[in-house]
Amino acid sequence: MPSYMLLLHQSPSKFQDLAPEDIQQIITRYTAWRSELVRQNKLRSGEKLTNDGGRRLRIQGDQVSVTEGPYSEAAEVLGGYFTIEAANYDEAVAIARTCPHLAGTQWIEIRQVDAVH
Repeated sequence: MPSYMLLLHQSPSKFQDLAPEDIQQIITRYTAWRSELVRQNKLRSGEKLTNDGGRRLRIQGDQVSVTEGPYSEAAEVLGGYFTIEAANYDEAVAIARTCPHLAGTQWIEIRQVDAVH
């Protein structure tokens, strides 16, 4: 069965001003959703990414340029991901629709994993 990545996009400041109890409620919703995927044998992996923005590598001439993030002008960041198993895009979309990440301006990108091994 194919695997799909659910890429969780959000504003860089989405959780910046939340009270600890609000953050705990959000974590509880994600944990319950993740547990349900495990129960259905649909979850393969998933992690929250750090808020530091990571590094970007690009070729400039014959050199590799490395820049740091996040950037204050960035409208969105990749906040985390889940890898799920689904029969097709329709099932992957059905699973993603239940994800607590779909709130406000947050959005989910779904990409099928191309098995190359």
